[in-house]
Amino acid sequence: MGDKKIRQIAIYGKGGIGKSTTTQNLTAGLAEQGRHVMIVGCDPKADSTRLLLGGLAQKTVLDTLREKGQTFDIGNIVKVGFKNIRCVESGGPEPGVGCAGRGIITSIGLLERMGAYTEDLDYVFYDVLGDVVCGGFAMPIREGKAKEIYIVASGEMMSLYAANNISKGIQRYAVKGGVRLGGIICNSRNVDREAELLRAFAEALGTQLIHFIPRDNIVQHAEIRRKTVIEYKSDARQADEYRELAKEIEENKSFVIPKPLEQDDLEKILMDYGLYDNIEGNYAI
Repeated sequence: MGDKKIRQIAIYGKGGIGKSTTTQNLTAGLAEQGRHVMIVGCDPKADSTRLLLGGLAQKTVLDTLREKGQTFDIGNIVKVGFKNIRCVESGGPEPGVGCAGRGIITSIGLLERMGAYTEDLDYVFYDVLGDVVCGGFAMPIREGKAKEIYIVASGEMMSLYAANNISKGIQRYAVKGGVRLGGIICNSRNVDREAELLRAFAEALGTQLIHFIPRDNIVQHAEIRRKTVIEYKSDARQADEYRELAKEIEENKSFVIPKPLEQDDLEKILMDYGLYDNIEGNYAI
């Protein structure tokens, strides 16, 4: 690949947190600035690229392998979307069969063998499902593919539990490899004192709140039309939020091995910011 180094970035976060939406809007912001980007969807639902492809039902790597065996070319699994972003969906096994993370391992190996990681690429993003970092879902960081991790979170309790769990996985793999946490991205749910809470949580982990994305219904309006906000309404304030996130990731120099919180410490932060007043259950982290 010559002297140029592709920045390989994995985006993790609790299911339903808006991780795929955030990743697609972020990559649209980078591509708009002339960056060459590939996004590898690592969620078995295969919905990591639909906003970039206008809802085109992309054939996943695993489906393609099942149908064609090894006799296909790279154009069968890499589709070009908004602003020439290259889109791949790993897919998953048939329901009830095998490990959901297997598609990631298979896909990345296949993309490497087929020469998808071309020299002109500036970024490869892995959009990874995961409340915990284990099995195939850990593959991008376990195998040293992605060196940078960002966690999408909100001020909701279970989102922060998941982010703390993910940090434990990052810490584990950072010891033997070069993977580092680049920061927390807050995808706001309009929780009281949410930005303050996320800043305190990030600081306790030893990282930064790299960007706070406000809640705006334009995101849903764009999704219904199968577009990123930047494509749907380029002059919207929310489009500028994603551009700012793209800029902050592009310029980020702060990469750390996180220090996950003990359960009592995490619950103290939640109580300090008034997220809930009375903890009766035993919420395992």
